[in-house]
Amino acid sequence: MVSIQNLVEYYDELYPVSEAQKKFYNTISLDYQKPVRYLRTSCGAGLFEHLLARDGADVTGIEYFPELLRSANLRRRNQLMAIRFFQMSELDMGRFLGKGFYNILSNLSNRIIYIHDKTLLRKFFFDSRQLLSEDGKMVLEFYNYDKFNSPGIFLPQRESLRTKLTTRLDVSGDGQWVVNQTIETGSGRILPVMENEAVFLPKPAEIELFAREAGFSSVQLYSDFEMSPFTGNEDTVIALIS
Repeated sequence: MVSIQNLVEYYDELYPVSEAQKKFYNTISLDYQKPVRYLRTSCGAGLFEHLLARDGADVTGIEYFPELLRSANLRRRNQLMAIRFFQMSELDMGRFLGKGFYNILSNLSNRIIYIHDKTLLRKFFFDSRQLLSEDGKMVLEFYNYDKFNSPGIFLPQRESLRTKLTTRLDVSGDGQWVVNQTIETGSGRILPVMENEAVFLPKPAEIELFAREAGFSSVQLYSDFEMSPFTGNEDTVIALIS
């Protein structure tokens, strides 16, 4: 069961865009002529996409949840910006988006786990390779599931001045990983966001394998957007794939 409407108001607070993230994307976009063409899958409320578009990029965001998509579209104040959002999942993007068009494709904020099956995740990599230009890059941000791979474990808590987001990983009776997520409001109310939603927890080595199977030639792993080395002990992984 999904109650994503309980999260929408707080989404930008819980998933802010850091200066390190902006610098990271500025750096990797230097290889392309302007306007750089971005695709963000599971784009959430679209905060980062609007920042990119305001800097002159051509930006496409896809989002499965209509509540988040509505929030992304409400940000549009300047119709001259090259930005668009579609309600679509990663599983459909290969059919409906332009092949060979995008320079940089991203899936951030650990949203990749909701591609909840290994076969479907492999498909995501193949579709991504087809949508990217010949010299295109892919950026993934997810938790280190070599570290967070035990049932009943909590992922690092996200919090802002007004709220806290708690995420717990469990295994269902049929052996499928599931996520349970709640949000605590400033008044102390606990509201559900995800209840026993199926997920797949990719490990760094699997990400490298799937990328190479799909035709990518390089996978660089970092522990943050400052491009600090990933040693295997850190909580998060940034994969830069080309």
